[in-house]
Parts: sequence; C-alpha cells; structure tokens
Amino acid sequence: MPSPRSAGILLFRERQGATEVLLIKPGGPFWRRRDAGAWMIPKGEIEPGETPVEAALREFAEETGVALESVPVPLATIRQSAGKLVEAFAVEGDLDADAIRSIDFEMEWPPRTGRLMRFPEAEEARWMTLATARAMMLPSQLPLLDALEARLKG
Repeated sequence: MPSPRSAGILLFRERQGATEVLLIKPGGPFWRRRDAGAWMIPKGEIEPGETPVEAALREFAEETGVALESVPVPLATIRQSAGKLVEAFAVEGDLDADAIRSIDFEMEWPPRTGRLMRFPEAEEARWMTLATARAMMLPSQLPLLDALEARLKG
C-alpha cells in the first residue's frame, strides 16, 4: 500500500532583514500541551483528482482562513516520521497570524466515551524567524527550512 500523501505551503516574508516563516500549531488534545517540536506548515491530504498544488492551496485556506493569490513554487518533498510523504510549496506573502480562522475536525474525546468533540485543525499560527522555527518545528519538517534557505540564496 502506498504511503499517504499530503501537500502544504511554507509561507515566508522578509522583516527587518530576516526571513520569517508562518507555522501552525495543530488543534486537538494530542497537541494541547506541546510547543517545541509541534509546529508545522499548513498541510493536509491530497484528495483523489487533486494535484499537489491544489491540495496545498486548499489546505492552507482551510487551516488559516486565507486564500492565497500567489502561485506556489515547488520547494521539497519530505517523508515524515510516520511515513507520510509531504510535497511542500513556498509562497512569499503576509497575513495576520493572530487572525487565522481554521475549520474544525471532530473526534471522540475523551477516548472510548462515545462523545464527539470539535477542535480547530490549526489552534494557532505564528511568524517565526528561521532560527526560532528550527527550535519549534516538527523535526521531520526541518528539511523544508533548509530547502527554503537554499532557494532564497540561489
């Protein structure tokens, strides 16, 4: 069986001579008490009939409430620790991280209670310098920062 495939967008901007990236912290009980190592790019599964770039744009809009107008540039494909392939794209842009509006997902919580609860897909978004992002990002997504740096230098 092939690995699940996802696509996402690494939004970046320049501020006072430093590159900043927008990362999200997922919502839900699994991520609630986590901070360092929990932040990631807005991303999600590629649906049947969807191209990776279409999925990346859709997921970005679902998790931030912002529809990007720019054309994403292919950045890198990584394999996360659970085996999922993530095709990432870079977009230069800006948004108010405090104003994101994520869609919700539903899950049984607490486990085995039969009660369904709703949680935001993205609980929070934050602009981070590349150095801060390296300390806060999901370790399996760190190669995306390297790919962005290489692209910006090249």
